[in-house]
Amino acid sequence: MEDIWQKLVAELQGAKKLPEIEQIRIKYLGRKGIITVLAKNTDFSKLSPEEKKSFGQRLNALKSRAEQALREALEQGSRETAPAAGESGGPDLSLPGTDRRLGAMHPISLVQRELEDIFQGMGFRVLTGFEVETEYYNFDALNIPPDHPARDMQDTFWLEDGRLLRTHTSANQVRALEQFGAPIRAIFPGRCFRNEAMDASHENTFYQLEGLLVDRDISVAHLIGVMKTLLSAVFHRDVTVRLRPGFFPFVEPGFELDVQCLICGGGGCATCKRSGWIELIPCGLVHPRVLEFGRVDTSVFSGFAFGMGLTRMAMMKFGIPDIRLFNSGDIRFCEQFPVSM
Repeated sequence: MEDIWQKLVAELQGAKKLPEIEQIRIKYLGRKGIITVLAKNTDFSKLSPEEKKSFGQRLNALKSRAEQALREALEQGSRETAPAAGESGGPDLSLPGTDRRLGAMHPISLVQRELEDIFQGMGFRVLTGFEVETEYYNFDALNIPPDHPARDMQDTFWLEDGRLLRTHTSANQVRALEQFGAPIRAIFPGRCFRNEAMDASHENTFYQLEGLLVDRDISVAHLIGVMKTLLSAVFHRDVTVRLRPGFFPFVEPGFELDVQCLICGGGGCATCKRSGWIELIPCGLVHPRVLEFGRVDTSVFSGFAFGMGLTRMAMMKFGIPDIRLFNSGDIRFCEQFPVSM
């Protein structure tokens, strides 16, 4: 076995690179290596007990010496090939440490997650839609034909192929009815787009959450009950609200649910346009034509729908005075808000 050891040492002396040393390791200690196979090819039946013991001791000693020599050769090769500090490919130990800061969630994401938990607790499913929509689902199927004045209120970003950036998440109503039928309870959170003149309370990119409930014998009382449960859970305090008539083509009757401005306490500020109130949740009973577009039997089912601005909800919840801060990209803005709610 001494000759095997001498050959191994000679080969290691001639090897300078790590791949060469690795090949020598495989040659001698690999699954089919010289030292590994040595024990397999020895006919122990022809050896006496003393010879077996001597052979085993010498084989183990050879294997240990080979492993140690190869380990030292690999360590030496690694030191010689490692780049010096400051050189390309190696760490520069003179540089200051990396500042690893904890991330923060956007306030709109915080509000959206909380609302999803609240609605799921009431049996609503959470569905997503398409930010690029067709004119049919964004307008026509919501009882807003091409000549309807409501289209003038939603100045839209149109694409060259005739599609558009959705102006509200209401576009998911008929899609959900077509896919799941009635009865259904669902909310549709997501991003919307309108060609708005930007100010403290208006942006061209904002977030909404649409809700839809369709079942037998649904009335305005069910709508009011869900809205009260929602607001008390979101703000964790009593809020002053008012319900006034409002027109939306896809509901009949329609309402505006306003909340007293939580920025100024109703005194009047730029956020509420000095009125003391913020329009928060447009809502109403689903128009029969919308149910028909969704292939729902209006003689059996009725329902209500509501839409709320996640952006405005976040403004009220966290006391944010200017909507333009949400899309500012300033990480310091997000760091002000709790990670969990």
